[in-house]
Amino acid sequence: RVYGRNAAAVSEALRGAMAHLPVDINPRPPRRNSFEVSLVKEDGSTVELWSGIGKGPPRKLKFPQPETVVEALKSSLA
Repeated sequence: RVYGRNAAAVSEALRGAMAHLPVDINPRPPRRNSFEVSLVKEDGSTVELWSGIGKGPPRKLKFPQPETVVEALKSSLA
């Protein structure tokens, strides 16, 4: 549930910032106990926007603030 709530919050923030970009949640089975956000560019390359692997405890450090991911997205597209 915690992963789903955080994924929904990040997804909503990304859609709000860049409405024209499609957002997919878990297009492939996710890694266990991990939370990552990646940008797949038109050429097929992948840019990691945020990773919670290696963060925590506490568990809340494994999840980003949605604004942090939006800023990383804007930086990657600039």
